[in-house]
Amino acid sequence: MFGTESSLSMFLNTLTPKFYVALTGTSSLISGLILIFEWWYFRKYGTSFIEQVSVSHLRPLLGGVDSSTPSTSNTSNGEADSNRQSVSECKVWRNPLNLFRGAEYNRYTWVTGREPLTYYDMNLSAQDHQTFFTCDSDHLRPADAVMQKAWRERNPQARISAAHEALEVEDCATAFILLAEEEATTIMEAERLFKQALKAGEGCYRRSQQLQHHGTQYEAQHRRDTNVLVYIKRRLAMCSRKLGRTREAVKMMRDLMKEFPLLSMFNIHENLLESLLELQNYADVQAVLAKYDDISLPKSATICYTAALLKARAVSDKFSPEAASRRGLSTAEMNAVEAIHRAVEFNPHVPKYLLEMKSLILPPEHILKRGDSEAIAYAFFHLQHWKRVEGALNLLHCTWEGTFRMIPYPLEKGHLFYPYPICTETADRELLPMFHEVSVYPKKELPFFILFTAGLCSFTAMLALLTHQFPELMGVFAKAFLSTLFAPLNFIMEKVESILPSSLWHQLTRI
Repeated sequence: MFGTESSLSMFLNTLTPKFYVALTGTSSLISGLILIFEWWYFRKYGTSFIEQVSVSHLRPLLGGVDSSTPSTSNTSNGEADSNRQSVSECKVWRNPLNLFRGAEYNRYTWVTGREPLTYYDMNLSAQDHQTFFTCDSDHLRPADAVMQKAWRERNPQARISAAHEALEVEDCATAFILLAEEEATTIMEAERLFKQALKAGEGCYRRSQQLQHHGTQYEAQHRRDTNVLVYIKRRLAMCSRKLGRTREAVKMMRDLMKEFPLLSMFNIHENLLESLLELQNYADVQAVLAKYDDISLPKSATICYTAALLKARAVSDKFSPEAASRRGLSTAEMNAVEAIHRAVEFNPHVPKYLLEMKSLILPPEHILKRGDSEAIAYAFFHLQHWKRVEGALNLLHCTWEGTFRMIPYPLEKGHLFYPYPICTETADRELLPMFHEVSVYPKKELPFFILFTAGLCSFTAMLALLTHQFPELMGVFAKAFLSTLFAPLNFIMEKVESILPSSLWHQLTRI
């Protein structure tokens, strides 16, 4: 024992200051390289490389759950969704409840001086208009030929002027649509223009319906006229809803869904759900959900959170977190909590808007499912329905954060849905205005290993600098530090030597 200690002391005495400079410099270099790699990996993939390796490879070896193994609950509900992940996880959708540019978005600009729509969002709308309202045979109709150019115009005044020019030729449904969307300054004025568009659109639809089987050109015309007619009727129903004629709006939406059941791209059922909630007709809301909340259909925040609201409504008025912690959750309360967890997993941004922890802005014309843009669009129209159900927001407040304990690594693995897409932040920044702070999930806080390597790099770099400047003094400090470090061990060994017989200690040292 004493020989080992003396040899260690001789080794420390023979070390020169250059050795300490080299040691600390090398340690600083290595920790700096680790820090740079960790930071690059975190910025690119949103997670720590060391943490990911430990979770993916080391935890299964130590007896943990393999994150690559799908859970039973995930298999039942998430398998169909995961097949669509590569196609639709970052697909931008038309907002079913989008506002009117002239009567709502432009009014906001006049009052605040801020632009609520981004160029990217408006460009997507222009592409939608060209897809839905134009076809290859537009040159055969003079008014439609003018409108084909109008939809491509970037300047709003140029588009409006072209729409008036088309109306001088004939009553053109798409010209009335453009004026109702962009020139009308009130909802009543927009409704009047849409009624004129409906009259012109129905005439074109009937004529093209009779000729649709005469060739591909006529078939394309009929498809375009169908899109125009559906759009007009849907916007008329939305005008009725905004003007307080909610029952009339519900009837128009039901008739539209019955007349054109295959045109699900407009998501008219989401408009219907919002109107039925305004009427507090919860039985019909449940019937619509039973049809559209299906594993084979794409989900949305409206579907998931409306289902959660209906289940919360059954228990929220009597729910108390203190009572629930004492007696446990009842079956109905458990169903409500599970529905909230399901909704939060689909879109984790919504609760902060519903609980008014974050300020709302006008929703964009396009949304990204599971993103901040969808959360804004949902909360903008549905916050009033949550407030109307007594205790629903209290239940949401008490339970929504529990979702994150079920999915600690949401980018790698989901629970009821496929893993949360990484691309939502980038797409939402394009869709939402600059003055809005985009909600990010999961929150990109610096992982422990990046902070640790940063501290280690700084500490070793400082040691290297001090050793280079004051080699003899740092050598004394190093020897004192090592002596202090080994002092408890030396004390324990001395106590062991005094207690054990010398013969036994001699045998142990030989072994």
